[in-house]
Amino acid sequence: MADHTWVRSPIGQTDGHFATRRGTKSVLVLVPHVVAGTRLLDLLPLLEADHRVQVAFTDPEADGTWPATHDFLRAQGGTVLPWAQARRSEVDLVLAGSTRGLDDLTAPAMLIPHGGGLGQYRPWRPPGEAGRQHQPQTGLGPDQLMREGRVRADAIVLVHDREHELLAEVCPPALPAAVVAGDIALDRLIASLPHRGQYRRALGASDDEQVVVVTSTWSPRSAYGRHPDLFDRVLAALPQDGYRVVGALHPAIWSHHGAWQIRSWLAGALRTGLVLLPPEEGWRAALVAADHVIGDYGSVTGYGAAVGASILLDENPGQPLLPGTPTEVLARHAPRWDPGRPLLPQLRAAAEASDGAGLPEVVRRLLTSRPGQTGTILRRTMYRLLGIPEPTHGVPVSPVPLPKPVTT
Repeated sequence: MADHTWVRSPIGQTDGHFATRRGTKSVLVLVPHVVAGTRLLDLLPLLEADHRVQVAFTDPEADGTWPATHDFLRAQGGTVLPWAQARRSEVDLVLAGSTRGLDDLTAPAMLIPHGGGLGQYRPWRPPGEAGRQHQPQTGLGPDQLMREGRVRADAIVLVHDREHELLAEVCPPALPAAVVAGDIALDRLIASLPHRGQYRRALGASDDEQVVVVTSTWSPRSAYGRHPDLFDRVLAALPQDGYRVVGALHPAIWSHHGAWQIRSWLAGALRTGLVLLPPEEGWRAALVAADHVIGDYGSVTGYGAAVGASILLDENPGQPLLPGTPTEVLARHAPRWDPGRPLLPQLRAAAEASDGAGLPEVVRRLLTSRPGQTGTILRRTMYRLLGIPEPTHGVPVSPVPLPKPVTT
């Protein structure tokens, strides 16, 4: 529900007489949905232990379109400003995981992708032309990055040099704002690999069990959209002993249908042994723990391949893919999941295909051009936009937290 009241704000001068720390630089984090929020939370440790910086949050969906976003923001424990108040506040830096709200703010802004990068084909159909076939569109086009001849962000974070080349082709005016920084989510995944045993134990997996992560993005063409019995099928196809099945659904599924409904739909699978992860966090820990991933064209599947899990792809007819992206490479090399055939031989074939094609190394190279450097580059960019020197302490690359499965 939208919140139209004004709150005491730690940024700007209006409530400055309440402040204990004064003269701080203000950072406003724009969270229009949970997916953007989870990625932006990866950035905030780069501002830790700096008493010169004050952070506040807001949801630029002024009408409270996604109640789950409101709950997500409240759970972080930060100051959450109503959008009407935030857009009138004095801000030194805006962090955004989407372009929503950027046009209403004048402060320097950094735009970071909330998936596996901006340079991917996405389905799009012109409004009012339902009969026409989907046309390919990237997140780097002028319709996304430009408004009235102006670049919408002062820093546009790219994960790969390939995206920089694509940007030069489709939106040259945005090139001065481009920063090839790599993928901070992947860096955190790699930093988590030494703790694989801890993640497996948190998921309830014993040393002699294999972890099978079943993941779906959103939309009717996604794995869960096409197979409502997705988790039941996988559970029924695996022996009860020796396998731990973990479910990871895109946060947009939870946001649109509601947590109660998701638990209700999956009640049978949960009783049968499904370990279901909440939308905010846990999917990365599960990927580090995973032996196998059964997934669709969502970015989680690509991250799973990057950390060494074998991949079984759900068939996705009609999805346009940009050649050379992780999703397209997986579509060429990973075997397809056939629900009508025994699953164990398919998992073995997927493992052989992954090893034979060297998929972990290939996908990592496609996900980032700056492995292990993303935090350093992002912090440097943020402080450049803030106009103050960087802290002298090192840049943290934290392992992801332990997963906390949903309880019934």
